[in-house]
Amino acid sequence: MSLKLKSALRSFKNPGLAIVGCALLWAGPSFSQDSKIGFVNTERILRESAPAKASQQKLEQEFAKREKGLQETAAKLKEASSKLERDAAVMPESERSKRQREAAELERDLQRRQREFREDLNQRRNEELATVIERANRAIRQIAEAEKYDIIFQEAVYASPKIDITEKVIRSLNSAAR
Repeated sequence: MSLKLKSALRSFKNPGLAIVGCALLWAGPSFSQDSKIGFVNTERILRESAPAKASQQKLEQEFAKREKGLQETAAKLKEASSKLERDAAVMPESERSKRQREAAELERDLQRRQREFREDLNQRRNEELATVIERANRAIRQIAEAEKYDIIFQEAVYASPKIDITEKVIRSLNSAAR
């Protein structure tokens, strides 16, 4: 690859798209006349497809109990804090210090559990999304091979509705999910 081409590619934010763009330009008019190009909106697939919805429900069920426990602990903390504020003036110093320590411990425990919950939820969400994306990519490949597409893009600044095959991919995923 020439130095000029390398430096030109570095100036693009997404070098992969730049390479594809250069290849399309280099191929000339014959490519555009004989080629079949498609576009898939991955975000829409992750929002609307049956496997994506099933993954979301699975995550909600999996984490519902922990989330409820966190909400209960937060309510306990709020109640303990408001009771401490209300009764602090009439409480002996030792009792007030003891309750402040208990409230601080409860708050630290809640924050730790919330952090662990978010980390676990994010990890599981990423695993589920990876599974859905893998299935979507398989469906895209099948459609591309069956309908003789030369290239299908998953990212684009703009894509004409006439080359958008997202609905076909969603239908394929939904039929496979049954």
